[in-house]
Amino acid sequence: MTLTVPSFAIERRPLAGSARPPGELPSVHGLLICADLPGLAVSAEHGQLTGQGLEGFYQSGRRLLSRCQLRVAGREPVAVQGRLLSAGRARFVSVVRTPADGGPDPEIAVERLRHAEGTERITLRSSAGRTLRLRVEIGLGTDLADLGAVAAGRSGPELPASVHASGMRWTAAGAQAVVTADPPPEDALASAGLLRWEIELLPGTSRTIELRIRTDRGVRPVAKAGSGLLPDATAEGDDPRVRELLRTSLDDLRALLMRDPRRPTDVYLAAGVPWRCGLAPAEALWAARMTLPLGTRLAAATLRTVARTQLRNPGPDQGRIPGPLRDAGPYLPPSCTGVEATLAFPVVLAEARRWGMAAQDLEELLPVAEGCLLWLRRAAGDDGCLRERDPAGHRRSETQAHAHRAALLGADLLAAYNRPGAEWWREWARALRRTFQENFWIDDRAGGRPAAARSAAGRLVPHLGCGAAHLLDTGLLGAGRLAPGLLDKVQTEQVARLLGSPAMDSGWGLRSLGARESGHNPFGHRGGAVRVHETAVAVAGLAAAGYEKETASLLRGVLDAAETFGNRLPEMYAGEQRTAGSHPVPHPAACRPAAVAAAAGIHLLTALAGIRPDAPAGTVALSPVHCAPLGAVQFSGLRVAGEPFAVRISRLGLGMIEEAADKLQLGV
Repeated sequence: MTLTVPSFAIERRPLAGSARPPGELPSVHGLLICADLPGLAVSAEHGQLTGQGLEGFYQSGRRLLSRCQLRVAGREPVAVQGRLLSAGRARFVSVVRTPADGGPDPEIAVERLRHAEGTERITLRSSAGRTLRLRVEIGLGTDLADLGAVAAGRSGPELPASVHASGMRWTAAGAQAVVTADPPPEDALASAGLLRWEIELLPGTSRTIELRIRTDRGVRPVAKAGSGLLPDATAEGDDPRVRELLRTSLDDLRALLMRDPRRPTDVYLAAGVPWRCGLAPAEALWAARMTLPLGTRLAAATLRTVARTQLRNPGPDQGRIPGPLRDAGPYLPPSCTGVEATLAFPVVLAEARRWGMAAQDLEELLPVAEGCLLWLRRAAGDDGCLRERDPAGHRRSETQAHAHRAALLGADLLAAYNRPGAEWWREWARALRRTFQENFWIDDRAGGRPAAARSAAGRLVPHLGCGAAHLLDTGLLGAGRLAPGLLDKVQTEQVARLLGSPAMDSGWGLRSLGARESGHNPFGHRGGAVRVHETAVAVAGLAAAGYEKETASLLRGVLDAAETFGNRLPEMYAGEQRTAGSHPVPHPAACRPAAVAAAAGIHLLTALAGIRPDAPAGTVALSPVHCAPLGAVQFSGLRVAGEPFAVRISRLGLGMIEEAADKLQLGV
């Protein structure tokens, strides 16, 4: 099954005609990636764009510029620093020594400010005590290749350039790229793609050249800040890292905002940069759900965007949201992300209602949620379980957890709007709980564990992975109550113990497959790597269930890892065991920023407060983590019932609401 997405979304699957081994993507963890979608700028730390690998400026998945090499006084500057200033901007600093320099100290500094939207400002500063006359040359080139072709190593040669206005132009197969310079160059050589200036630098002065890279296709950018989609929330506390993690997570989320081309007023979060810059419904819904403490506008727009993909024609797939298959680890066949999205849709809508989604949005989207539930009703087997689409008919535990949550929160929605079926779904969920507790639990001397899956023949797949965390994610009902889960109290306690064990807790977060399982691979996407958003699911579930020791360990581990990654959490990193003096190891092909990872940063932090709103009833309850693993924390600029919301958690783990809508009452 396939999903129609913008052309620059790349799934982790073999690329046709790829020059690399099947499924292999080039390493990106050592690159600086500026994202302001649909614009990207990918650079090595030295700042020169050499045309190698993924380097270049991209717009809507097309590489507009692959080479931008600066020479000053006939030589390349010596790079001294390259770093991100924000999700969409990078700064590169280099120096130039000329034959006239009298000592070891360089007298010319070069700063390059690069923005993903397609601009670069190159500033030369002189510290010399004399006037300098320098030749500045910028070599430009591009292949106008699609990002998919670049990733596959088959982008093709540079295209011939032509002089255009104050810069260069390239055209091929209906695509065009134009680079203009301010001030205009004194000389432009199309055959070499070269722009040239002769500049004079007086002592202590600077000169700036600005490049603008654009295409012939206009792109309407998303308003990144101040629009209410992702408000300027802040976090302060005893641990200063909470402030930076929240700030960077918000910055990354804004960089991933994309417009739905079918309705440009609606936006959603692209899955991740650089591979998946399009709509991935399951991940867009997960990210929208995790950012509900920032308000419901993004959730409403995401739900509307995903709703337009729902299959409407009569048949067995009617009501399902389509999506590609995704690797499920070494022991299970691939799972369908469309099924995950279908089950997530009513959950996100129901929880958004509790956070204060507008009635108009709810009424518009309710029929889509009903369609998702009707698909689930038809797709569930005679035993009430939802099977995967594979010959063995596996029933994954994680999928049953998603289905159970969809049934209960869907019933909540139906009852609220006096629609038929609410009690039927509650009874269906009760039956699924009985089936799961009896048929998906493996008893052993260590206290037992949930099976990862059960085949149609009844064979249990015993391997322990991060999918177990979803058994603790039950969903939010009214009056600050959580929905019942698939597990009984004893089983819940055992799952909490397992998730907190050294086999699952790497010290940097939750492994996707336990370290003691055969086939464990610390770099395996579902085979042992730390997947940040599922660690956040585990942290929130453990906190809600009252297992604070395990909550604190996983939370601190991810916070420590985030610091190593400059607080820009990648979608995953290696699940190697933490030791004294060690650092988390990047995954070479992980998206960064990634929507679910950036949203997980929000989810991890706000789990400390345990905010449980019920806007329709006019109440909000707090269930903070009483052990206060990060000390005192204060959140401001959150949104509940459409109004600003601020909450403070003391060092004793006591929660205090400091700002809220007048109509809200503090619940219990």
